Amino acid sequence: MSRKPLRLTMLAGTALSTSLLAQTVVAQEENVIVLEPIRIQAPASQSVLGNDEITQEQIEARNPASTREVFAGESSVTTGGGAAIAQKVFVNGIEESLLSVTIDGARQNKSAFHHTGNVLLDPELLKSVGITKGLAPADAGPGALAGSIAYETKDADDLLEEGDPFGGLFTLGTTSNGTKLDTSLSLFGRSGSLEYLLSATRRTGDDYEDGDGNEVLGTQADLTDFVGKFAYESLEGHRLEFAASRTEDTGLRAAQAGPGGILFIRPDFSGITSGPSVLAEGLSRRTSYTLTYNNTQPAGQWDPTFQLSHNEQEIDAIGVYGTNKSLSGTFKNSFAIAGGSVTAGLDFFRETAEGEGRGPGPFGSSGKEELNNIGLFAQARQDLGDRFSVSYGARFDSQDFTAADGTEFSDNGLSVNGAVDVVLSDTWSLTAGLASSWGGYELGEAALVNFGTAWDYTGFAPSRATSGRIGLRYDNGPWKVSAALFQTKVKDIAAVLPTDGARGALSDLTSRGFDASAEYNWLSGFARVNWTYADVELNEAVIGTTDYYLGRPVGHVIALEGGWTIDTQWRVGGTAEIALENDDAATVLPAYEVFNVYAAYRPRNIDNLEIRLDVQNLLDATYQSRSSDGVGSTRVIALNEPGRTFGLTARLRF
Repeated sequence: MSRKPLRLTMLAGTALSTSLLAQTVVAQEENVIVLEPIRIQAPASQSVLGNDEITQEQIEARNPASTREVFAGESSVTTGGGAAIAQKVFVNGIEESLLSVTIDGARQNKSAFHHTGNVLLDPELLKSVGITKGLAPADAGPGALAGSIAYETKDADDLLEEGDPFGGLFTLGTTSNGTKLDTSLSLFGRSGSLEYLLSATRRTGDDYEDGDGNEVLGTQADLTDFVGKFAYESLEGHRLEFAASRTEDTGLRAAQAGPGGILFIRPDFSGITSGPSVLAEGLSRRTSYTLTYNNTQPAGQWDPTFQLSHNEQEIDAIGVYGTNKSLSGTFKNSFAIAGGSVTAGLDFFRETAEGEGRGPGPFGSSGKEELNNIGLFAQARQDLGDRFSVSYGARFDSQDFTAADGTEFSDNGLSVNGAVDVVLSDTWSLTAGLASSWGGYELGEAALVNFGTAWDYTGFAPSRATSGRIGLRYDNGPWKVSAALFQTKVKDIAAVLPTDGARGALSDLTSRGFDASAEYNWLSGFARVNWTYADVELNEAVIGTTDYYLGRPVGHVIALEGGWTIDTQWRVGGTAEIALENDDAATVLPAYEVFNVYAAYRPRNIDNLEIRLDVQNLLDATYQSRSSDGVGSTRVIALNEPGRTFGLTARLRF
């Protein structure tokens, strides 16, 4: 099934086009017009297009100790609960494995086992999160079928006080329900052209209780995280940074017997209806190394970024073990053009999924898949006058896939996108966008390669997504209101978790609905409400709550968030999640309301110390998150979220 002649021809043609574009831009360097920031890149425009940024200020206000808490206040992004090992992220009901996920620009592979989360993350050093819901730009990377999630972490420059060559941050916390001890220590500094950051986090605890006071087995906190960042920056702005991190979640998790009579941890469930649960030691581990070069003082048309990254994710689920490995790189440059800029370059990845069964006979088999991708891309962003702003781009990807049985597949595809922002009046704007994204092949679940039976690749094919959004926004002083309609359809998704080994079975996934937001800002605070309705279908039927690597039935979710800085000492705020009853699902999903509040105090004479009290689930509701696995299933005892939880955190800077 080789298409290499066509693939090489198109690669050469795209490379030539990119080269000609760069030469044209360089030739026009003398005529470059220096403008204000491009309007379509402004947060208001991007939000209507489905591209949101969770800022450092928002993250600090939410004080997250888990991935789920990072997205509090975001109606379009939902996560399941439980221990860190179990938490998955869904964007408009689509699972994050169908999005491009990066940490500091480095590509992340998905999980090795469907009962665990995709990207194990400790949010202690998180600086911002960029979320693209459907309309991924060409420079977001390959595989951005349904959008992207871009996590950015802090470096020494973000933490050091002005003129201070050394600093530290120590965090000590505890809760009344679950986490007993949460400690973190970060040391950072700068000496001449060198800077560094070293950080360690340890989070431990007991199983939490739900709103009815029942203990939810297998949810104890047991997370360890180490981060090291080192950078050199010359006087001319040449910056070389190396980052290494290792995040590990262990602890006793709920496990049940499965195929072959062997034990499997299922930390996303409280249990299954067909048999009892026991506690067993599980493991999720992510190890990453990233080397990045850029120039902080770009001159003329030379504004490059070069990056190489290695990422490995391991899952020990007792009965099976799986490892995903990824070597990726990006080489790009930003060129100035009249009214905006063009980012163009090349990226690649080489990824493997390898598993090992630990049962008898066919349940002790193993296998490995490999996927290689090289892509060329260009994305332009421009203001075309006072009222019209555009973003448009394309990328061409070529892939080679080696199946577990040695069969080789090759294919290539073109992705295009375009968006416009039109000023209708002093207060009203229209924003719209379309994208067609080639996803290519996808690695199967590492832990279950050939498990139980040899995988069959008959019908195996690459995927493609089409997405569209159109919306209006109103901006008048302290008021900001917006609403948008969206649809994302992903076709020909090969079975990552195949039934009876049928890897070539294909599915179509659709998410359609609307996003709406209203925000009011005053001098010392804000109040915001977000409302998302997502109708998620698989093969033209409502998706189930255990359709792994695909999505979950969401329906209506409303998120509230607010904050008020009373004075230099006191700050208060909170978030809420309200899910309306979803009777479109196979089983009616019940409504729930969860409210969280906090108060932070900074002593007048110790301004480097902050003491914070959080109350999570203030009304002590007993509920299951709308995106939890197995909600309403007759085979699953779904996981209840924590009941009312008091948290106390002290954060000291030195």
